[in-house]
Amino acid sequence: MHSVMQKNMGEIEDSAARPKVTDAKGILKQNRQFLDYFWDIAKPEREIRLKAVEDLIEHLKQSEKPDELKYSLKRLVDGLSHTRDDARSGYSVALAQLLSVFEEISLKSTLDSIKEKHNLQTVKKKFVRNAAFGNFFGVLALSQSTRLHKEPQVMLECVRLLQRLSQYREHLRDLPRKTMVDILSETSKEVFEEVLLSALQSDLTSALNTPEQLELLLVALQKFPSVLKPKKLKKLLGTTAVITKENMPKLVEVLKTAARSVKKENILPPVAFDLLQASLREDNFEMFWNEAIINGMLSEMPGPTHYLSFRLLGASLPLLSVAQLEFVLSADVMTHYGQHMLSAQLADRFKFAPEMEKYVSEFMQGCADADKQLAVALGFTQLTNQGYPVIPSCWKDLEHMDLCALQKYVEWLMEAFCKPQLEKCLDFSTRRQKGNQETEVESDGCVARFRKWIILRLMFIGENHQIKKREDLVMKMARFIFFHAFFDVKKPTPEIPETMQALSVPIDQQTRASVSSAFYGLLQGLNTMAVLGDSAEPERRTLGVKADGSMWIYCVVQFATMLLEQSKHVQSVQTLSPEQRQGWDSMLGSVEALRKKAKKSSSPEHSAFQHLFLLVGIQMFKAPEESLELLNDLRTCMEKAQAKKTKKKKANGKSSEEEPLWVEVVVEILLSLLSQPSRLTRGVCKAVFSRICPHLTQEALHSILSVLDPNKDEDESGVMVTDEKEKKKKHKAGEERDEDEDDAEDEEVSESSSSSDDDDDDEDEAMEEGEEVDQNFRLDLMKVLQGQNALATEEDGSDEEELDDAAMMKLDGSLSALFLEQKKKIQAKKDEKDRLRKEKVLVRDFKIKVLDMVEMFLSKQGSSALVLGMVEPLLSVIENGMSSETSQQEQDFLRKAADIFRNRLCRAKYYCREIDGREVELHDMLERLIGRAQKLTDSSVSLYYFSAALYVLKVLRGVVSEQDSANAPSTASELRLMGKVDVERATTCFRNALTSFMTKRKSPLTGAMFIDLFSRFPVLCVNLLDTAVENITAGVREHQQGQACVVVLRALQSKDVKNLMSDAQRTKLHQKVVDQLAKSFEDVQCKNKMVREKIVKALELCQHLVRIVHGQKMQVNLELLQKVLKSMNAEGSLQRPGQLEDTYWSVMKLFGVLKPKMEKVKKVVEAEQTEETTKKKKKGFLPETKKRKNRKKPTVLEGKETPDSTETAGGASGEEGKKKKNKKKNKKRKPQGGEGEQTQNQPATKKAKTPQQQQKKK
Repeated sequence: MHSVMQKNMGEIEDSAARPKVTDAKGILKQNRQFLDYFWDIAKPEREIRLKAVEDLIEHLKQSEKPDELKYSLKRLVDGLSHTRDDARSGYSVALAQLLSVFEEISLKSTLDSIKEKHNLQTVKKKFVRNAAFGNFFGVLALSQSTRLHKEPQVMLECVRLLQRLSQYREHLRDLPRKTMVDILSETSKEVFEEVLLSALQSDLTSALNTPEQLELLLVALQKFPSVLKPKKLKKLLGTTAVITKENMPKLVEVLKTAARSVKKENILPPVAFDLLQASLREDNFEMFWNEAIINGMLSEMPGPTHYLSFRLLGASLPLLSVAQLEFVLSADVMTHYGQHMLSAQLADRFKFAPEMEKYVSEFMQGCADADKQLAVALGFTQLTNQGYPVIPSCWKDLEHMDLCALQKYVEWLMEAFCKPQLEKCLDFSTRRQKGNQETEVESDGCVARFRKWIILRLMFIGENHQIKKREDLVMKMARFIFFHAFFDVKKPTPEIPETMQALSVPIDQQTRASVSSAFYGLLQGLNTMAVLGDSAEPERRTLGVKADGSMWIYCVVQFATMLLEQSKHVQSVQTLSPEQRQGWDSMLGSVEALRKKAKKSSSPEHSAFQHLFLLVGIQMFKAPEESLELLNDLRTCMEKAQAKKTKKKKANGKSSEEEPLWVEVVVEILLSLLSQPSRLTRGVCKAVFSRICPHLTQEALHSILSVLDPNKDEDESGVMVTDEKEKKKKHKAGEERDEDEDDAEDEEVSESSSSSDDDDDDEDEAMEEGEEVDQNFRLDLMKVLQGQNALATEEDGSDEEELDDAAMMKLDGSLSALFLEQKKKIQAKKDEKDRLRKEKVLVRDFKIKVLDMVEMFLSKQGSSALVLGMVEPLLSVIENGMSSETSQQEQDFLRKAADIFRNRLCRAKYYCREIDGREVELHDMLERLIGRAQKLTDSSVSLYYFSAALYVLKVLRGVVSEQDSANAPSTASELRLMGKVDVERATTCFRNALTSFMTKRKSPLTGAMFIDLFSRFPVLCVNLLDTAVENITAGVREHQQGQACVVVLRALQSKDVKNLMSDAQRTKLHQKVVDQLAKSFEDVQCKNKMVREKIVKALELCQHLVRIVHGQKMQVNLELLQKVLKSMNAEGSLQRPGQLEDTYWSVMKLFGVLKPKMEKVKKVVEAEQTEETTKKKKKGFLPETKKRKNRKKPTVLEGKETPDSTETAGGASGEEGKKKKNKKKNKKRKPQGGEGEQTQNQPATKKAKTPQQQQKKK
C-alpha cells in the first residue's frame, strides 16, 4: 500500500494537468485508509457512518500522532457545513466522539475554530444556510461530548451562539431552542445560577411569546425550582406562577402556535406537556384545563388545536389522580373527541382513534392502581351518542387491565344493564342529529342501544383469550347473559344472584334477541378457550374445559336446569311444554351416564356424544321443537351404537377399533347439524369432528364425500337427511334464518329471486306477444268461448250477431275465472322456481361447510390411509365445478375445493406411508388418473389430475431416506429406491402420456407437468428421456418440439439424473441430443412466431450441451451441429437484435465464432449522388439546390403540371423560405393532390406559382 501510494503521488506531482499537491509533513502519503474514514463518515448509509466513526477513533488511539489528530479535528470542523444532511450529522457525531475521547483538545479552541470557519458575518449570501448548519452542528457536537458542563464559559458562549442562530428560523427552525433545552437539562444548579441565568435573561423574560422560549422557561423551572422562585418569576414574567389567569391568553396563543407547527408530524408538542406538568406542580390543573384547553383550544374549528387537546388528554392519564381523571374524562374534551369519532367514520378523514388507543394502552400497561384503570375504562365507556357508546365494544386496551379492576368493571356493566343511568353518561348528539328531529331517539330507545353495547362488551371480555380473567368471572358473565336472554324474574331469591338486580326498564323483544345471539357467540368462544389460570399444564391442549376438566357448556346447562327448577322465582321467556321438559331431563340423564362412563374409561366416543347432547339441549331455549326432535334422534342413534358395539364384543370379542360404528353415527348427526344456519352449531360440529378424526372409518368418510359427489342428486348426496323430520327441518331452515348467521346468503337469495322475477317478467311479456302460449290454456279458452257461442266459426253465416248483456256478463265471469286460474299457475311456477333457487343456494352453502370437515381431516390425519380414498372424489368436484355455472357461490366453492386438494393433500408435509396390500389398487388409480388427464379438454383440470398422479406415485415410493428432506444429499443408491412403485408399469403409463402430449395437436397436457415429474422422480426421468429426445424432431407441431427441448434441458440440468447415469450413458445421450438438434436446425425458416419460439428453446438446449461437452471434455461429435448452425446465418439474417439472434450468437461464441459488428452503410444510390455533388462542388460557389432556376415556364394547364413546374415550386420555396424554421415546417407539410410528384431533394413546401403570379410579383 505504501509503494502504491508513493507511485500515485508521484504521478500526481509529474502531471501537468493538475496543480502540484504540497504535503510538507507527508500526512497524506502515510496511510490511504486514514483518508477513507472521512469519506465514509459522509456517506448516506447510517451503518457505514457509525462504523467509520468507530474506526477513526480507534485509529487515532493507536497511532498517537498529533498531526493526524490535528488534521482530523480540522477536517471534521470543515465538514459540519456540508451540503448533505447525512454528511453533516456524520461529521457532528464524529467530532463529538473525538472531543469525548481526546480530552486534551480544548473545547474553547474548537468552538473558536467553528466560529471562524463558519462565520455568519463574512460568508456569502448563498452559503448562509450551510454556515448556519455548521455552527449549529458544531455546538451540538460540543454538547454531546459530555464535557460541556465542565467548562461553564464555553457553555455560555454556546448558548449565546444558539441564541444568535435562532434568527435563522427559515433554515434551522426550532433546533437551536431544543438544543438549549438539552444543554439546560444537563447543567448543574451552580452553573445555571452563576453563568447561564444572566445569558438567558432575555429569553426567559419573553417566555410567553413563542413555544421555544416558553419551553426553555418550563425546563428551567422543572430543573432548577430553587433558583427560579416565585420572586424571580415575578421579575421575569410579572406573575409568581406560570399558570395564572393573567397569563392564560398568551399561553393559549402559544399552544395554538405549537399545535399548528406540528400539524404534519402528528405529535404532541413538548411545550404543551411541560405546561401540563407545570399546572400540576402549581396545583392549577383544573383552571389550566378549563381556560386553556376547553375555552381556548376547543374554541377553534376542528383541526390541529383539537388534536393537540386530544393528545394532551391521552398523555395526561398517567399523571392524574382518580378525581382528576374523572374530571378530565367528563369534560368537553371527551365530547369533542366523541364527535370526532363519529365524523371520522367517513372516508378520507383523519382518524385520531388509533393514537388515543395507544395512549390508553400505555396507561393501562404502566398503571398499577386498579382505581385509576377503572376510572379510565368507565370514562370512555360513558361517552355515548344517543345512548350508544362511541368506543367500540371490542376494545383491545382491556387486555392490560388488572384483575381487580376488571372485576369491578364487569360488575358495573351488569348493574348498568339492569339499571341504566344515562343521565350520568356523557351523552351528545352531532350537529346533523340536532338539526334532524326525526333521528332523535327516545329514552327507551337509548336504553336499548346502551344494553346492546353492554352485552357485546361482556361477550368480548368473555371470549377474548388475551384478557386475563378468572374462571368465576367468566362463568358469572355467561350466567348473566344466559339469564337475561331466556328468563324473567318473578321474585328475587338469594339462591339466584341474577334475580337480585331488578330491571328499571323491561327488556324489549329486539334487545332480548340480541342478547340471545350474544350468548351463543360467547358459548362458541368458551368452547374454543384454553384452560384459564396458572394451573393448566403446559402439555394439556384440551379446549373448552375448565381447570377441573368440566366443560363450559356443561356448567351452563347445569345453571339452566337450576333455573327451570326455580319456577316460583323465575320464568322462561319461551315456555317449555311437558314433552320438551321431559326431553330436557332425558338429555341430562344421557349426559350424566356418559360422564360416568368417561370417568371409568376415557373415550372420544363419550366426549363426542356428550358435546352433541349439550349442544342440542342448550338450543332448546331458541328452537324447542327442532331441538326435541334432534335429541330423540340423537338418543336413539347412541343407544343403537352402544347396543351394536356390545353385541359385537360379546359375539366375537373384536375391539372397537376395527369397526367403531359410533363414529359413523356421529358423522351422520354432524352432517344433519351442519344443515342448520347457526354459527354455534357449526363451531361445535367442528370441535366434535376434530375429536373423532383419529377414529374415522371408511364408511364414515364415504358419507362425508357422498355429500360432495356431483354425480348424485341432492336428495341422494346426503344433503337432506333420510328422515322426513329432518327434511322438514332443512326446509324450515331454508325459509327462516337465524340471527347469528351472516346475511350473505340472504343477499344472494334476494339477488337470485330478483333475477328470477326479471326472467319471469320476460316470459310474461313473451306470452303477451304470442311467442310462448300454454297450449292447455289455449284449449280452455277455446272451450269457454265456444260454450258461450262467442267464437265465430266457418259455419256461422254472419258476423253481425251479438250476445245479449246476460250472456256477456256470464262470458266475462268465465273468462276472469280462467285468467285468474292461469295467473295462479304462473305464480306457482315462479314460486317453485324461486324455491328451487333458494334450495340450491342452501345446498351449496352446506357443501362448503362439509368441505371444512374435509380440510380438517386432511390437516389432522394427513398420514391416514383413508386419505387415498379422497383423491378421486375431490377431483370430480373440481372437474364438475369447472364446467358448471359461474355464480359467486359456485366460484367460492370451487376455489375452496381446489385449495384443499392442492395445499392440504398434494403438498401436505405428512402423507400416507402404510399401503401394505394396496399396491395394485394404487397402480390402477395411477393409470386412471393419467388416462383421465389425457382425455380432458381443459388444461387447468388436467393439471389437478396429473398432480394427483404424482401424489399417488409419492405414496407408492414412500420414504426415500431417513431424513426424507428435499435438502438432504441424495446418492445414486438412494435415488434408485422407488419403494413399492412398479417402475416398469409407471414408466409405461407416463411414456404413453408423454407420447400423447407430443403427438396430439390438442392435448390438455403441458410441458410443465413433465418437468415436475422429472424433477421429483429422477428414475422415471432417466427412463423417459429417450422418448423426450426423439420428439425434438418428431413432435407434431413446433410447440411440442419446443416443449421437448425444454423438458430435455431441465432433465440434463438435474444433478440427480446425472448421478443415476454412467459416463457412457451420458455420452450416448448427449450425442443423441446433438444429432436431434442438428436435424431440427436443417432447412429451418423463421416464418412465424411458433417457429421462432421453438428455435429459441432448441438453441438454449444447444447452449447447455456445448458448455457441458466442452467443460467435461466428453467424446461427443459437435462438427455436424456447428456446420448446421453456421448454415442458419448464411444469408446474414441472424444479425439483427432479438432473443433468437442473441441466443444464436451465444451458442456460436462457444464454438469460437463471434458476432460481426454491424456497420451503417448508406444506399448505393445515395452514395453515387453524394459523389457527384462533391465532384461538382467548388469552393466559393453555390450548390445546385441554392441556385435560382429559370423563371420562364410554359403555361400550366388546369389540373395538370409539367415536370418543370415542380422544379419551379422547389426553387420558389427555396428562395422564399430562407429561414431554418420555415424549412422545418415545410418539410412536415404533405403535398396536395393537384401538386404532382416531387423529387427526393425537393421537399413538399408551397404550391408552385403560375407565370402570371410571378409577373405580378415582379
